[in-house]
This record gives sequence, structure tokens and C-alpha cells, in this order.
Amino acid sequence: MTKSFMQRIPFMTGLLKRLLQISKVVAQERPLVALFRLVGWLTYILEGKFSAYFLGWNKAYLGRGSRVIGTRLIEVGERLSIGRYAWIEVVDLYSGMSDTPVLRLGKGFHASERLHISAVNRVEIGDDCLFGSGVYISDHNHGSYRGEEQSHPSEPPVARKLVSHGPVVIGSKVWIGDNVTIVGSIRIGDGVVVGANSIVTRDVPDNVIVGGIPAKILKKFNFSSEKWEVSEE
Repeated sequence: MTKSFMQRIPFMTGLLKRLLQISKVVAQERPLVALFRLVGWLTYILEGKFSAYFLGWNKAYLGRGSRVIGTRLIEVGERLSIGRYAWIEVVDLYSGMSDTPVLRLGKGFHASERLHISAVNRVEIGDDCLFGSGVYISDHNHGSYRGEEQSHPSEPPVARKLVSHGPVVIGSKVWIGDNVTIVGSIRIGDGVVVGANSIVTRDVPDNVIVGGIPAKILKKFNFSSEKWEVSEE
């Protein structure tokens, strides 16, 4: 199969899924109810497409109620889709970083509702990643709690300096479950699965399943047997 045909597979799959949803609505609902729901669905889709287009995101979708701050510092790939109520922010002012911060989202990135990404340093997410609902990713904290100069508890948290100890880098084809928290400095390899409600506190190698608080390796993919096998670590 040609490369152009392979690139069209996600689009064709999505289109087929939508057609099946439409046929189900038409078959199960009374005509006026079906019409009302289809019009609402079409309006919702067009609104998300326009929101992404307004930001300069090509072939993308941004759900209703989302806010994006620092758009000049955000780079996105094609076929990006982000659900409702996302909060995506790149903070350049008062960050104390020597380099301009950046956020990169790869091609084919898909996230459910309430995605929250905040960057003052660098957050990079590879191609073809899937995120569940309520995922939080940040490369910084309000205040410093290690090293020579640490924040004092008498200082209001909102007034504490934003401090980053390093970037968050997530590889390609990573699946992150609902309500996962990732705060840098963290590197997550390619092909990783992060279980729901996990907190990732250290680097994760390629092709493993991690979960828990803090997240630890649960399984590794064996390319000889082509199976996920329980980790002995």
C-alpha cells in the first residue's frame, strides 16, 4: 500500500465511525429527535474545527470550553484532536528560564476531556499518542522545594516563583489513562502505557506498562513472543 493511502486510514476509520453513529441515531430515535441530535452533533464538530483553525492548527479539533494561552510558543502536528475543557498554557513571563519555553504536540495526538498542560520550560509529546480524561502534565512547580534556594511556607503559593527542574518529554504511540499526573523533569519512552490514576515521578523506558503512586513498571513487551510480560523489577 502506498504512503498516501496509509495516511488516509485514520480519516477513513473516523468517517466510518461517524457514519455508524449517524445510522444508529436515525434507527433508534423519532425523526425530530434524530434531526435535533444530528444538527447538534454537526454544530459541535464544526465549532471544534473552527476553534482549531482560529489558532492556526491545521487539520485539528479543539473541544468546546477549552482555553489555549501562549499560542506563538505552541507547535502542533496534523490530525490533532483535544476534547472539551482543555487548559493548555505556555508561560513565558516571570518563568525565570533562560530559553524561550515551548510546547510541541505530535501528529495524530488525541486527548479526551479536561486535558491540562502547563509549560515554562519544554513539554514535547510525540506522534500518535492517546490521552484519557483529566490528564495533567507540567514541567514546573509553584516554588522550589529542593536545592540551595527553597520556598518558604510563609510565602503564598501563588506568589512563589515558577521553578522547572527540566522538561517533560513523552515519546510516540504512548497511551496515558484517565487522571494521570506527570510533573517534570520526566522522560517517557515510545510505546508506553500509563495506567489510570497514576503519578509518574521518574523516567520510563520504551515499551512498558506502568501504574501506581508512584508509577512503577508492571509489564514489558517481549518482541520475541510479541506479548506483554510481567516485570520482575
